[in-house]
Amino acid sequence: MRLWGVGDVPPGGRSVVTIGVFDGVHRGQTIMRRAVDTGRELGLPVVVVTFEPHPDSVVRDQPHPMVLTPSERKAQLLTECGADAVCVLAFTRELSQLTAEDFVRQVLVEELHATAVVVGENFRFGHKAAGDLDTLHRLGEKYDFTAEGVRLVADADTITSTLIRRFVDEGDVVQAAAELGRPHRVQGVVVRGARRGRDLGFPTANLELPAHTAVPADGVYAGWLLRTPRAGEPPATGEARWPAAVSVGDNPTFGGQARTVEAYALDREDLDLYGEHMAVDFVARIRPMLRFSGVEELVAEMARDVERSRALLGA
Repeated sequence: MRLWGVGDVPPGGRSVVTIGVFDGVHRGQTIMRRAVDTGRELGLPVVVVTFEPHPDSVVRDQPHPMVLTPSERKAQLLTECGADAVCVLAFTRELSQLTAEDFVRQVLVEELHATAVVVGENFRFGHKAAGDLDTLHRLGEKYDFTAEGVRLVADADTITSTLIRRFVDEGDVVQAAAELGRPHRVQGVVVRGARRGRDLGFPTANLELPAHTAVPADGVYAGWLLRTPRAGEPPATGEARWPAAVSVGDNPTFGGQARTVEAYALDREDLDLYGEHMAVDFVARIRPMLRFSGVEELVAEMARDVERSRALLGA
């Protein structure tokens, strides 16, 4: 897998290119599947062009959408789907103001040497979204590449990133996983928190998450705590995955103010994970976040959370 910005693309041969945000890399990636099929038919590598930050936050001055998959994770998943390379473009005001032809010439032709471009049938690009599929066909004739628009089926079974974000926001991680084809994941660095969990007999890994991470609704979840490598590091070796009970919320029993994601690896009080890059895969929601009358009541419920997690995870 290669992850790059356009300015770092090495010179090379022709490619099949597909373009989109691809947040979530969910089961409904018909465009990606068609691009991979085209690459195989032509014997060419498949390059995915995606953007960081989300274009809506730049062009429309809207709040940044909650992110299901940060760039590194997205690149990994796209590679597993068949991409040979992933090009992450910094979506800036300057990029948004390129004309449709300038975008095609600078990115698709001069940098990526596209032979074929595969996009959704509703694809828009260039300044003020002036370019569409017809524009891409016309520019393909000028610059010697083909353009294909993949039909998007809009029905009750259509999978979209927007729908998955809604499931995550509601805490329905089971349905989110069904749409994604895998558990929803958040990842970050383990930082020191209030250390209450250790004092109560349930030491937790407190994850500091990147901005705009799609975090499930407040509550307690069964999930998996995973060690993830830093960018450029080889895959984690040795013990790197533990069944966990996961708390999302502001710890109302203690009058907390900050919303946190904390994971207790079942029966593991010996782990020292401070500074480690970790992830949580959410499997099922056990209960909402509750305020308890005292510490004893809270500890008793935490013990029940652990047993529910153990049963749900088969741990």
